[in-house]
Amino acid sequence: MENQPKLNSSKEVIAFLAERFPQCFTAEGEARPLKVGIFQDLVARVEGEMNLSKTQLRSALRLYTSSWRYLYGIKAGATRVDLDGNPCGELDEQHVEHARKQLEEAKARVQAQRAEQQAKKREAAAANGQEEAPRRERKPRPAPRRNENSDRKPRAEKAVAKAPRAPREEQRLTPVSDITALNVGQALKVKAGNNAMDATVLEITKDGVRVQLTSGLSMIVRAEHLVF
Repeated sequence: MENQPKLNSSKEVIAFLAERFPQCFTAEGEARPLKVGIFQDLVARVEGEMNLSKTQLRSALRLYTSSWRYLYGIKAGATRVDLDGNPCGELDEQHVEHARKQLEEAKARVQAQRAEQQAKKREAAAANGQEEAPRRERKPRPAPRRNENSDRKPRAEKAVAKAPRAPREEQRLTPVSDITALNVGQALKVKAGNNAMDATVLEITKDGVRVQLTSGLSMIVRAEHLVF
């Protein structure tokens, strides 16, 4: 019908199918395994409704069956259902194993993406010279009170001079005074607070020096953050 609203995304199509076939589809929570060949049943039942096309139905079905909540539902002993919620046989072992591998791979991709984003944030912060938050100074402990009423004479304290701690040998670093004197492929370091990261010169630009860290990340760094 011409006056019917049009569904523009696969999520909207899934929401429509969950309302149209509540015993089969669900818009939230763990999803039930679908009957093999359910796409043809969908085409026969809803094609034309809400101006839906076969392409939209196929895309929505692909999104639905690749979601984590659907893959969680593909487990041993689960039963497939048709559009009306009627059972259509138990899942094959190979389908259960395939769904398990898909879920593991999807989780691994998400974890890898998060780790990469966090690493880029840390390296970008280090390249901008952002130092770690200063540690809180420890307050000195109050001296113990001497018992004035005690008849015992205080013991003579041993004048043991503590040997001063040897200063930490800091790595001597030479600042880069002239970036035009650098060469492509030259090894140097990028200062990040009190630390220095190994890097290699990739390019000399008007904005600074493009370097590549040992992690593989490349960035443009100003001369004041470069040392040998």
